[in-house]
Amino acid sequence: MLIIIMVALPVLIALFLILAATRPDTFRVQRAANIRASSERIFPLISDFHNWGSWSPWEKLDPAMKRTFDGAASGKGSVYAWEGSKAGAGRMEIMSAAPSSKIVIKLDFIKPFEAHNTVEFNLEGEGESTKVTWDMEGRSPYMMKVMGIFFNMDNRIGKDFEAGLASMKAVAEK
Repeated sequence: MLIIIMVALPVLIALFLILAATRPDTFRVQRAANIRASSERIFPLISDFHNWGSWSPWEKLDPAMKRTFDGAASGKGSVYAWEGSKAGAGRMEIMSAAPSSKIVIKLDFIKPFEAHNTVEFNLEGEGESTKVTWDMEGRSPYMMKVMGIFFNMDNRIGKDFEAGLASMKAVAEK
């Protein structure tokens, strides 16, 4: 019995590591919501990091976290950094902002793990409403592939995106 365990365990571990290696090298999480407000009303909620406190799901996670704002007041060149016990630490910088239509953000996590992702918000007018699409893409290093066997990045982050879009909708529709 001991011999079977000594042979089977390394084989199972090897299979697990091989399975992790076959996972995709990148990930993408995307959610969208229709908001009964103009893109002109929604755009400043995203392009000005000072407004994220009104809708971002992570702002409520760790109210005591330290926040710093740098660069431009809003739009391209605007920078937001945070550090907290629950929210970890990171930095966001708006790389481009096309008025009322698209915002591209460079997102760098420092803690609890290092990651460099790209976030896009696209706003498309649809009559009296605006379709807001929130998209995040990034690399999946090997350790993230291993963790991905146990949890689904799309489900985990997607829930936060859904909560954020619902909050954004509530704020924009007031």
